[in-house]
Amino acid sequence: MPPIPKNIIVTGAGGFIGPLLAARLLNDPEYRVVLTDLVEPAVPAGVKYPQHATLLKGDICDPAFVSSLLAAAQPLSAIFIFHGIMSAGSEANWDLSLRVNVNSVRDLLVALRAKSPGVRVIYSSSQAVYGQPLPPDIVTDAVTPTPEGTYGAHKLLTETFINDMHRRGFIDAFCLRFPTVSVRPGQPTSAASSFLSGMIREPMKGEECVVPLQDRSFRSFLCSPDTLQENLIRVLNMDGAKLPKHIRHINMPGISVSIQELMDALAKYGGEDKLKYVKEETNPDLERILRSWAPELDTTTPLKLGLIKDESADALVKQYIDSLKS
Repeated sequence: MPPIPKNIIVTGAGGFIGPLLAARLLNDPEYRVVLTDLVEPAVPAGVKYPQHATLLKGDICDPAFVSSLLAAAQPLSAIFIFHGIMSAGSEANWDLSLRVNVNSVRDLLVALRAKSPGVRVIYSSSQAVYGQPLPPDIVTDAVTPTPEGTYGAHKLLTETFINDMHRRGFIDAFCLRFPTVSVRPGQPTSAASSFLSGMIREPMKGEECVVPLQDRSFRSFLCSPDTLQENLIRVLNMDGAKLPKHIRHINMPGISVSIQELMDALAKYGGEDKLKYVKEETNPDLERILRSWAPELDTTTPLKLGLIKDESADALVKQYIDSLKS
């Protein structure tokens, strides 16, 4: 008798991380994947089992659409909650962030409790939950989140709600505090950190990218798309008892990388001529957000949980540039 398929929902599937995960799931005959977004999602190219994908376009803020979404994936094995307004966009429009990043997630979780009690929930939080004052060296699990932006504040608020729902047995959840993912393919986003991909991606297309601060020693906590993809699958299959019932966050592994290190890697793997496309112009609003974030986090706990991390800035950039050749 063939194994029972595992139904997975991915919200925000029209973005970058949703298709990245879907590409992995749809290469495994075990999964049936429902991809949803406000824009029409697409089946990632080249997957082995495209027929195992269901595409649903709709507004996750609409209760009627949420009901139809959950009905399309029964019995539901897991849901990845990736939809949201990004950091700079949230800072620019507080009401929109509240509607999408808080209210829609809360309502979705309450619907899951009613329709699929105890289901595995994997929520995309962010390391933007951390703000000043930060330790001078590294952020450990003992550091209290003090977000300095709307995006981080709304992520932390939702984490607290998820912690309580998990503690009460309504869902089986993990909150993943993502690093900045670099190098992302595609177009720039409304994230304050978008330039950390753009300063590699755009020069490789012969286009300019503006770095919004003039400090090449500035460091960010990054991970590659391949590493994030692998870690998402590992969390999907992780024993929920590995974390306390009321503390469900994981600081996803990354590496601390400076702007100068990224520029050096661009020159090394893309060519010195590409550096002329990197422009450095201070944007005070973006710089304030960026400097409120932790430049390095302790990866001891996630590595003990079985997750992996990248090796170096060189490896991040080489991975992207090599992908352009394939």
